[in-house]
Amino acid sequence: MQTWDNTERYGTVSRVLHWGMGLVILWQLLTVLARVFFDDESALYGFFWGTHRETGLLIFLLVLLRGVWALANLSRRPPSVSLPAKLGHITLYLLMIVIPFLALLRQYGSGRAFEPFGIPLFPGFEGDSIDWMMAPATLFHSWAGYLLFSLIIGHAAMAIWRRRDPEKQDVLSRMW
Repeated sequence: MQTWDNTERYGTVSRVLHWGMGLVILWQLLTVLARVFFDDESALYGFFWGTHRETGLLIFLLVLLRGVWALANLSRRPPSVSLPAKLGHITLYLLMIVIPFLALLRQYGSGRAFEPFGIPLFPGFEGDSIDWMMAPATLFHSWAGYLLFSLIIGHAAMAIWRRRDPEKQDVLSRMW
């Protein structure tokens, strides 16, 4: 079991972070689908949507951890197969940082407290909401989330396509 990445394959930590984040993001997708397709009073809505903010924070923290780990392994990692693949990965990372950041900004600007997992992250406040903090998330949070989910589907599809095409390098085996 190799902890660190090498030029041929990602290490155990990178793989656990990758697939673990995949599961957390899948859960986040389920929270969004519950919000879109179920009535606010339904048990499924309450069960899934009730975890949306905490899951977003978890994604934010995991992507920061993953970024630090990637930087620590930068000289060891398998090389990117192309410039579009590299830009796609950078875009995925940026969206996984920007989307929850916008949500945290909106949450604070709304004046409502945020206590994920029972941990007081920031208190609420009295008075009017702070519009400049809420506006970016109101405009972009949902659309950026849908873009992220679309890019993840494309990411998985490309890995599968490259695995099935004998003329292409199998990148899935490096992360599996």
